[in-house]
Amino acid sequence: MTNKLVLEIVTPYGQILSEEVDEVSAAGSEGDFGVLAGHVPFITTLKIGILSYKKGNETIYLFVNSGYVEVTGEKVIVLADSAEKATDIDVERAKAAMKRAEERLKKVEEIDFARATAALERSTIRIQLAQRR
Repeated sequence: MTNKLVLEIVTPYGQILSEEVDEVSAAGSEGDFGVLAGHVPFITTLKIGILSYKKGNETIYLFVNSGYVEVTGEKVIVLADSAEKATDIDVERAKAAMKRAEERLKKVEEIDFARATAALERSTIRIQLAQRR
């Protein structure tokens, strides 16, 4: 058994990543989790959050906009609504989205509260993640 995992991240727009990694951590809908090679298989849902993986001494961060994860002993497959590497996040765009979401939430009776809350959560996490670069 090798001490490596294959991490694959796929969105409706195509494959974002396929790499051999040492460790994967993500924000599951039932709580955060980490995976090493040889992990017991499981399937779970992801919430809007940060997914990270380690290759040697380097940790790489990605924003993930909910989805599913399948873990086998040798592979982690992520099917996400969208995903982007921390280095690809447009901070100014995320700040503008955050401001729009906050303004929408002030008008509670006129908006789709769940949609505005999700937009606020997505922009907040993108900004936090971009600050880790």
